[in-house]
Amino acid sequence: MKDRMPRVFISAAHKSSGKTTLTLGLCAALHARGHSVQGFKKGPDYIDPLWIGMAAQRACYNLDFHMMQRHEIEQQFARAAADARISLVEGNKGLYDGLDLDGSNSNAAMAKLLGAPVVLVIDARGMTRGVAPLILGYQAFDPDIRIAGVILNNLGGSRHESKLRAVIEYYTNVEVIGAVQHDPGLQIAERHLGLVPANEQQAALTRVQHVGERIAAQVDLDRLLAIADSAPEWNVAVTPAASVGMEPVRIGIAHDQAFGFYYSEDLDTLRAANVELVELDTLRAGNLPQLDGLIIGGGFPEVFMDALEANAPLRGSIRSAIEAGLPTYAECGGLMYLSRSLSWQGRTREMVGVVPGDTRMHDRPVGRGYASLQPTGDDRWQEANPIPAHEFHYSSLENLPADSIYAYQVKRGHGIDGQHDGYQLHNLLAAYVHRRGTGAQGWIAPFLNQVRAHKARAAA
Repeated sequence: MKDRMPRVFISAAHKSSGKTTLTLGLCAALHARGHSVQGFKKGPDYIDPLWIGMAAQRACYNLDFHMMQRHEIEQQFARAAADARISLVEGNKGLYDGLDLDGSNSNAAMAKLLGAPVVLVIDARGMTRGVAPLILGYQAFDPDIRIAGVILNNLGGSRHESKLRAVIEYYTNVEVIGAVQHDPGLQIAERHLGLVPANEQQAALTRVQHVGERIAAQVDLDRLLAIADSAPEWNVAVTPAASVGMEPVRIGIAHDQAFGFYYSEDLDTLRAANVELVELDTLRAGNLPQLDGLIIGGGFPEVFMDALEANAPLRGSIRSAIEAGLPTYAECGGLMYLSRSLSWQGRTREMVGVVPGDTRMHDRPVGRGYASLQPTGDDRWQEANPIPAHEFHYSSLENLPADSIYAYQVKRGHGIDGQHDGYQLHNLLAAYVHRRGTGAQGWIAPFLNQVRAHKARAAA
């Protein structure tokens, strides 16, 4: 495949520079102009992609060196960006930040892999002449990175903006394509890190559109498009998707105010594998429909634990189905929901109870960051290779039986107890870690093997 694929990498000098707000504002502004905008997020993030996808009105995709091979990143980018007028990739943290000393998993490395010019967001609070050495240093640190433009953020007024523009024009060759004044009205309230209830979708969309209007008034969108158009031709051949040809299955997927952390790529993969995804509202559904499998992803069950407890019929239906052998995959919030009880802020509520442990929330993260897993050999999915993952949870699972069977030994991270993760019972696998579903090390293929084998046994 050889195409222009206009693209820009949105990065910053450091984290908390406002690049997420700017990215979703740019997506909303470009969409309002009638452009098809494809959003991407570097790193293992569920929340920012929800907002970016809402702003662009099309699903946002993650690109992550830890969870994906380089060729998988290229393929994912090419597939999603193929029909877009412009693709915006939002980095995480700063341009040169990353886990490895050599920068091999940094934002700069991702920009180079994608051949994307960089627009650097600079939090300009308190800055004047010092902005010049910052830009010059970022240019000199890696000459292979093309910083094609700068957006100044959190400016203190028109006088502040004029000074910064004069300094940058005098000392550098980088173009200022936007200058955004400090404006509390641009802040997005993330509702306990991000999930937007279904009945607030329109209000959230209105908020995003407002941010888009404010960004459009302060950023030169035509120059941004021109920078995207200046990206080199895309010379990566896209591998055609394999024909599915597999027996169709119906899989329930928890999707409501309490649960909703799923990668867009994984949902695509499930649908391509002849899976009918049946959305399940854990707060309101009376019982499980007829299903061949069940997925309960991450979310914030603690925020909705009163409503989850109140829906006793569904909790009982889920418990009975899992005990009867329904193949079920749960991550983080899903694990918490399947536990016996959930305690937070001095209150305890009853949960599904199929996992014989109790979830307790803490003030600080228990597990945070990238993780690495090794299948124990006792895992019923029969996986063999090390598994990349990530985790972000403030809770711990207590009082599990000593003879519990785990799918994973934790080589990096925390998991359930610092050593193990992936609690197994019947055909349930429930873990704190989040895994990528797609690819050779993904959870989707072994899970669907379980689902189809269970369906075949039930039909025999």
